[in-house]
Amino acid sequence: MARAAVSTRCRCARSRTRSRRVIIGPVSANEAAHDVDQHLLELIRSGGWLMIPIGLCSVAALGISLERLWSLRVRRAAPSNLLAEVDRALGGDADPHRLAELCAGCHLGTIFMAGLASARRGREAMKEAMEDAAATVVHDMERYLTALGTIAAISPLLGLLGTVLGMIEVFRALVEDGIGNPGIFASGISEALVTTAAGLAVAIPALILHRYLLRKVDDLVVVMERRSAQLVDLVHEES
Repeated sequence: MARAAVSTRCRCARSRTRSRRVIIGPVSANEAAHDVDQHLLELIRSGGWLMIPIGLCSVAALGISLERLWSLRVRRAAPSNLLAEVDRALGGDADPHRLAELCAGCHLGTIFMAGLASARRGREAMKEAMEDAAATVVHDMERYLTALGTIAAISPLLGLLGTVLGMIEVFRALVEDGIGNPGIFASGISEALVTTAAGLAVAIPALILHRYLLRKVDDLVVVMERRSAQLVDLVHEES
């Protein structure tokens, strides 16, 4: 009888424990998420003041990358149907307003308009005008990419600087307090490691995006050169 009573009590206790776990499950999940947020915040704080410029670099890199990815879309930079539409417009009355409307809002259209404006002066004059316009267009497409490359280069250096400052703090604490204060020792090591990791976390994607965007500009330049040459042939064959 005693054993039966004990087993009954154990079952009741287990059922209460399960019910408590079910009831406090969502609360525990929220608390866990809160603890993770607090841990990340403390981790960032432990990196010291150098986390501020590293954070600014990350925001700048993200903004530049999104802006350039939007601006260097093929439909905006070099639409595939622009040459055919300009050819049809030239085959009709060659209305300048219609041509300006077709070429507006894209980099390739800027080159086309520069060439068409000089088409009457001959083939070489038209090519030269398009090359001059292309130089300006390429400069515009590469806008902010130098800044993105600079961010990719200086972010790990900022992390390295944090490492150096953290180790200086460690050795200063060792000189002043000896090894009897492990808290200061751990704080310096933490600052060193956190800033290094943060600098690399910013630099790696920034470098990848910088190389990708440069390659995208090169590809667009090749496409625009080919279509510009085709426009020169079309204009002077018709003339």
